[in-house]
Amino acid sequence: MPDPPVEGTARKRAIIRAAQRLFARHGYAKTTIRMISREAQVAFGLVAHHFGNKESVFLAAGAALIDEVLAFIRARSLQAASGAEALACFVELYFTFTQEHRDIFPTLIRCSPFSDDNPGLDRQRIGRKFQELIAEIESLVRRGQADGSLVPHADPHAMALFVYAAMVGAVRTVFLAGFADAAFFDATRSFILRAAGARMEG
Repeated sequence: MPDPPVEGTARKRAIIRAAQRLFARHGYAKTTIRMISREAQVAFGLVAHHFGNKESVFLAAGAALIDEVLAFIRARSLQAASGAEALACFVELYFTFTQEHRDIFPTLIRCSPFSDDNPGLDRQRIGRKFQELIAEIESLVRRGQADGSLVPHADPHAMALFVYAAMVGAVRTVFLAGFADAAFFDATRSFILRAAGARMEG
């Protein structure tokens, strides 16, 4: 199958980014396809052509953010010497990404299996995409258990769920509840590593 035209791909990316900004700013219910087309500076029909309806745009915007988060973390954590260090990098970089992308990251909070803002959305599709984040964490936990830098007897999948739930809770506390500032992320990271029995070199 031939690659899509560069111009079409660029426009699709522009639509996704515009949707991420608008869903972050206004939420799912208040954002319209027309608003997205204006923000992306493309024809209304082009958004419908690529995505069909608003739910598909929303889910695509959330999925693209997960891909971006994982790429951001993987590119910066390749040199971790142990599973514990890799887990520490993952948590720190996840929080860093949220801070550096405050204009779009709330879209990932809204497009989440942990959110009840839009109960009519395809939860299974959302959950499958979020499993990629949890699977990445689980791989780091298994690495740490194998090299002795993380507590060896805990169930790695359960630990990955705990780590992700703690991160989600911290992000929602800072972004949505306003009960804490970004310094809370450092405390959350330390708590996660202590709970995982992390043994860090140096």
